[in-house]
Amino acid sequence: MGMSRASIRYAKAILEMAQSNGAADEVAGDMALIAETVQNNKELEEFIMSPNIKGEVKENALKEIFAGSNTITQGLFQLLKENKRFILLPAIATSYKELNDVANGVQVATVTTAIAIDAALEAKVLAKIKEFSDKKITLKNIVDPSIIGGFIIRLGDIQYNASVANRLTRLKRELSN
Repeated sequence: MGMSRASIRYAKAILEMAQSNGAADEVAGDMALIAETVQNNKELEEFIMSPNIKGEVKENALKEIFAGSNTITQGLFQLLKENKRFILLPAIATSYKELNDVANGVQVATVTTAIAIDAALEAKVLAKIKEFSDKKITLKNIVDPSIIGGFIIRLGDIQYNASVANRLTRLKRELSN
């Protein structure tokens, strides 16, 4: 589900409230848990998205499922019930994480590799990223066997392609000219 203006507005409001209460990181943990739980549990996603289930039932269920969450997160469930906007919950959780990362100077770099990334390759990738950015970096690894080997780094609007598939394509182009 894409980010809507409404989900971003909710996320900004929750972030501001969490920052003023000194709970931004705790709420970020809640939001990451919510996003992951909804993404990995199709029944929960269908339950949240269903227009046939009353808001009170959804609110109570979410408060039960995420019982250990911050009071700000619990308040979000109540707000979504009042505004009949439970459908936005997964997008709000994702938007919150992105906004919190920006507020903390953290940038997410997407690293596509042919196999799962190990510690040695992670160090190599982080060293390469330091050339592009002076911010704190968190890596998100995507495994794509079609690149054959090497890696592709995406950091914001910058892409560095060091994949074997890319080199083979360039070599093929050079040989055909």
